Parts: sequence; structure tokens; C-alpha cells
Amino acid sequence: MDSLEIKKNFHNLIDSIDNESLLLNFYNLLKNKTTSKDGLLWESLTRKQQEELYLAFDESEKPENLINHEVMRKKHKKWL
Repeated sequence: MDSLEIKKNFHNLIDSIDNESLLLNFYNLLKNKTTSKDGLLWESLTRKQQEELYLAFDESEKPENLINHEVMRKKHKKWL
């Protein structure tokens, strides 16, 4: 899918949404994404927070630390 087709599909999707709250969420997400500089969030973290993220990533690479998607959905059903 090229950029022109993506834009067209995105416009069609937006036009089909009647939920103002959902539209506002999309708008804010895209606005923040397009105006923020790469790496700004990472740079705002403390060294300890960055290390914890690296550790969490390393732990996520080990299959024994992973939880089945369905198990997770059942566990957090009330928030989904």
C-alpha cells in the first residue's frame, strides 16, 4: 500500500467514525506523534528508568516469561 492509498483509507476511516471521543483520541495521538521529536521521551527518563526498560526488554525475549494472549485477555477482561 502506497502513501496515497494509506491517506485515502485513513480519511475514509475517519469519515466513518461518529464517536467524538474516539476522534479526539486519534487526533491527539497523531498530533503528539507528528510534533514530538524522536528520542525526547527516552531522554526524559532517568538512567535507572532506562535500565529497567532494557531489563524488561531482555526478560521479554525469554519464552518462559511470556504469557499466552488468551490468558492475559481473561486476566484483564474487565479493562478490555
